[in-house]
Amino acid sequence: MKIVPIELKPSLSSCIETFSKKEYERTLNLLLTKGTVNEELGERLEVLRLFLESTDFSHLRSQYEGYLAEGKKVTFQIYSEEGKVSYKLIVQG
Repeated sequence: MKIVPIELKPSLSSCIETFSKKEYERTLNLLLTKGTVNEELGERLEVLRLFLESTDFSHLRSQYEGYLAEGKKVTFQIYSEEGKVSYKLIVQG
């Protein structure tokens, strides 16, 4: 099963780490409230957990804060690849 990348859009007021934690909590709550096994949500939760545990967020912030300061939009696509979490940084406009 191929999971769709998780998209997170940081801003100057909420960094990528904050967005990741909120998305992790939201996904966990969805899993708990559904009461059934949902493989897609479980995979999503695992990708977010790995991202939160393995990412150097200060390095990540240094990569995108300049774009936000210029008024550009930043999106991170987070995905699992061969058991490791990876991300793609997309800058628009």
